Amino acid sequence: MKVYDFKTSQKIPITMDKAWDFFSSPINLKTITPDYLGFKITCDLGDGKMYPGQIITYVVKPLLGIPMRWATEITHVKDKDYFVDEQRFGPYAMWHHQHFFKEIDGGVEMNDIINYAIPMGIIGRMANSIVVRSKLTEIFDYRFKKVEELFGKF
Repeated sequence: MKVYDFKTSQKIPITMDKAWDFFSSPINLKTITPDYLGFKITCDLGDGKMYPGQIITYVVKPLLGIPMRWATEITHVKDKDYFVDEQRFGPYAMWHHQHFFKEIDGGVEMNDIINYAIPMGIIGRMANSIVVRSKLTEIFDYRFKKVEELFGKF
């Protein structure tokens, strides 16, 4: 199985408290996800606070509007530093997403590191080259612009 990595970085002109409150709340995922993905959380998030061991279930429509179920577990949380989500079932053979936050002059630097694998061997590797990698780029480009819209440009 081939494991790929995908990294993004963004500086935002807000306090660490504001950044952490927004990005560590699963409720806000829909806000920063393109509408065409039909993203919908399908579980009860309680008070909306993230915690280690939390299972979050979703429905997404990444290709041709076909709904896919996805479940992730929040495996690690260090307050105002980082959190990690890992796929428990869904479209990937593996998904491990690290979210890091660092205070900088004038705001917060946010870094995402995603390690993922596509099922189906050679067909999956071709799908990554043709579709998956570009979809991830498109989704995170949207997220970047949406975050600028919400919090301003750095």
